[in-house]
Amino acid sequence: MNTLDEWGFLTEPTPDPPPGTTPQSTPEDAPAPRTAGTGGPSAARGTPAAQPDGTAPPPRLSRLPRPSPTTPGPYDPQRAARAALTRILEPGDETAGRWLREMGPVALWHALADDEAPPPPGAGLAKVAGLRLRAGRARPGADLAAVAALGGRFICPGDEEWPGQLDDLGDARPIGLWVRGAANLRIWALRSVAVVGARACTDYGAHLATTLGAGLAERGWTVVSGAAYGVDGAAHRGALAAHGPTIAVLASGVNHPYPRGHTELIDRIAEQGLVVAELPPDDHPTRSRFIQRNRVIAALTRGTVVVEAELRSGSLVTARRALTLGRFTMGTPGPVTSGLSAGVHQLLRGEATVVTDADEVIELVGSIGDLAPERRGPTLARDLLDPVALRVLEALPARGGADTAQLARESGTPRDLTQSKLIELQTLGFVQRCGERWELVRRVHSTEGSRRGGT
Repeated sequence: MNTLDEWGFLTEPTPDPPPGTTPQSTPEDAPAPRTAGTGGPSAARGTPAAQPDGTAPPPRLSRLPRPSPTTPGPYDPQRAARAALTRILEPGDETAGRWLREMGPVALWHALADDEAPPPPGAGLAKVAGLRLRAGRARPGADLAAVAALGGRFICPGDEEWPGQLDDLGDARPIGLWVRGAANLRIWALRSVAVVGARACTDYGAHLATTLGAGLAERGWTVVSGAAYGVDGAAHRGALAAHGPTIAVLASGVNHPYPRGHTELIDRIAEQGLVVAELPPDDHPTRSRFIQRNRVIAALTRGTVVVEAELRSGSLVTARRALTLGRFTMGTPGPVTSGLSAGVHQLLRGEATVVTDADEVIELVGSIGDLAPERRGPTLARDLLDPVALRVLEALPARGGADTAQLARESGTPRDLTQSKLIELQTLGFVQRCGERWELVRRVHSTEGSRRGGT
């Protein structure tokens, strides 16, 4: 009878050969599953090896993935193998990523799950031994069922929903991503910006992150961050308040909110946006997993904005990884006396770009034509004057007055034209006439709405 084994797959015993017969080898073109705990040429062909005393071999359990009641939807052995590997391998392990690329997920999983199987090419004995200990806890069927119960899913490279920009990570690319939320991750990531920064941020940093999050979301850009305290949480809240898209990338399982104080926020993000993780359900964060999580944030987005960061902040890791991946890297300056801005200022002295609001971020990462409004100081009344009138005005002394002939010489303007411009300036309230002399009016009121003087 078929039974559900500890892997979450159906297994079945191989029948004994009839008495007095010799086991037949399988054709060379037939599938040749490897049996856990076996080796040698006959095992590689799928033929049970005879016992030393000549008796029939014991029943063999096939580890080939088969449909399981615990697996949601159509069963895919490649997907199940990747799900299992997320519980065995650490995120960002480039050596394991090379094994995965060379062997494929199913073969790599079997190599790590079977103590008798040949190890991956070039693998150290100590590393393989540690990974095989982890393999004993891999239950891909249960993990896939757990994320499905949350309304989530597990997406793999090659899926329609897989963001292709993650492939830029090479062998450090995620094995797969566990996702909560209804939106399409690939589509949302096409127009996305990471907003990261200090956990213990100042009120200035929190305000700026919230404003950036809201401004980006209102313009249709997805705000990506790590759901941590401080800048991360403020950026997510800004996007949520604007009813816009936001993605939280966790360093734990998607059903293991961290930090615990942000459980409600992460649940809100899962309802309105997306919660993404490399780690399987219920797995917990570690220091190294936070660092590796940052590479996903950097690769997933078009650019990274650092709001506040100390010199040793993990946010700088995200920004520098974005630089190596060819993404835009930005920073918002703060007081030069603030240690929480020291890391950002160091970044800005390198290849990062200064930004102060969402418009400037979008101008950098967006398409041609997504220009930020021109920044100008207040318009002064004299800015509205034509060049000749301005030249005559500047010829007037700060104190006292001067006659028309004197002003003509000082401004290098013909006398008749000088006289005309002085009358214009008098009409606009810049100068006043005292007999034959002209003087500056001490208090010039706003001339907003006045017509510019002619030439």
